[in-house]
Amino acid sequence: MEMLLFGVWALLILIPDPGAAEERFEVSVWPDQALVKYGQSLTVNCSTTCPDPGPGGIETLLKKTEVGKGPQWKKFLLEDVTQNSILQCFFSCAGIQKDINLGITVYQPPEQVIVELQPAWVAVDEAFTVTCRVPRVTPLENLTLTLLQDDRELRRKNFRSLAMASQRAEVTINVKAQWVDDRCNFSCRAELDLNSRGGGLFHSNSALQILRLFEFSQSPQLRVSSLLEVGMAETVSCKVARVFPAEEVMIHMFLGDQELSPFLFWEGDTIWANATIRAMEIGDQELSCLASLGPVEQKTSQPVYVYNFPPPVLEMEEMYPLAGTEINVTCSGHILTSSSPTLRLQGAPDLPAPGEPAWLSLNASEEDDGRNLSCEASLEVQGQQLSKTAVIQLHVLYKPRFEESGCPGNQIWVEGMVQMLACVPKGNPTPVLMCTWNGTVFDLEVPQKATWNHSRTYCCTATNQLGSVSKHIEVLVKGLDKGVSSIILVIFRVAFVVGVIYMALIRNIWP
Repeated sequence: MEMLLFGVWALLILIPDPGAAEERFEVSVWPDQALVKYGQSLTVNCSTTCPDPGPGGIETLLKKTEVGKGPQWKKFLLEDVTQNSILQCFFSCAGIQKDINLGITVYQPPEQVIVELQPAWVAVDEAFTVTCRVPRVTPLENLTLTLLQDDRELRRKNFRSLAMASQRAEVTINVKAQWVDDRCNFSCRAELDLNSRGGGLFHSNSALQILRLFEFSQSPQLRVSSLLEVGMAETVSCKVARVFPAEEVMIHMFLGDQELSPFLFWEGDTIWANATIRAMEIGDQELSCLASLGPVEQKTSQPVYVYNFPPPVLEMEEMYPLAGTEINVTCSGHILTSSSPTLRLQGAPDLPAPGEPAWLSLNASEEDDGRNLSCEASLEVQGQQLSKTAVIQLHVLYKPRFEESGCPGNQIWVEGMVQMLACVPKGNPTPVLMCTWNGTVFDLEVPQKATWNHSRTYCCTATNQLGSVSKHIEVLVKGLDKGVSSIILVIFRVAFVVGVIYMALIRNIWP
């Protein structure tokens, strides 16, 4: 009997206790650490070692969907994960529940890196600020920002401490501008290191920002006459000195509300703008020049007065009077909005009253042909005396006539030399000249080689619409011998005089 009881006891010892096995079950979750990109999904597997588990699953504030299960596991899909959270995986076994936590970390790589220069244009020795910021990046404690000037590192900043983790992803430095900084490139590099969290290294670079230095201390200088005549083209100039960079200065010029189209050119640290203006409205107006460089603008304005002053009108009652005809010449001014001009007609005996025309009566003669008559109009505008002149030319018609100076009655030709008959008659209209000898017409336009046969008397006749006149011209051809001997005699006399003067100078200078 004792042996039987001992055998039963030994058997009970060898048979495992189901309750004890259930108390030793485990609960696990996969993955053991979760790193999820912002807005993405995550699959979580919750499992247990309990041979016959009771209720199990996950507890989370995230949106979850069960996508699979087995006797000892369940799989869930977490969608649109946008914030860090802690997930609880649990199972019960024989009335005992166990759980395990899974920390979910959401990350956003630095996809956009922004560098700002304040200001982008800065004067020499002035301070400017370089700021680098990264919107939408997490976790911030794994971020490092590095500011660069060209390839040189200016500042590096990380956000590992808890105090820094609550700040924005931003780094800022203040710099004093020097000439060497002009056109330097500023950039920023962002690095998100998630290797310690089971991720990788994410990095991104900003676009380059170029710093521009400038000097713009002087206002533009306008060069323009204070008086502008309506409808007349006038050149105006705007100059900006001691400016850098001069080639990037923008210049706008205005006459009142009318914008002009200037032509720009520069040299060194000076820029000029020239424009042509044509004012069409009479009265006071304002000419302005606006120069801008980067964020700086300078403006200069100058008042101008636009006036109307046409030249006087000079009229003659007969444009082609006959010689001996009495003609009247009248000079009048235009009707202006201001005071009337003062007129002065050349040859007129008296000055006319203000607003009245000036007139002159003259007896046209042959000597008046081609004579210019002028009339001057004077007008005071804004304290300045202006004047304009009108000119008219007389064309007196008269019969042809010969003058000894233009058509000598006796002409000497040299034998063997090329000669032409010299005869130019007077007359208006210009007369037609024809010369003959013994009924034969002599061509005046063809040079002749003088021979003894040219010694004769020619008859020249000048004709125009008012009549004709004739004249006889005696041509005498002389031999070459007499001409040559005369030339030799003249040369000898000149040489003799020069020799006497030379000997006198030598005796006076040298003992």
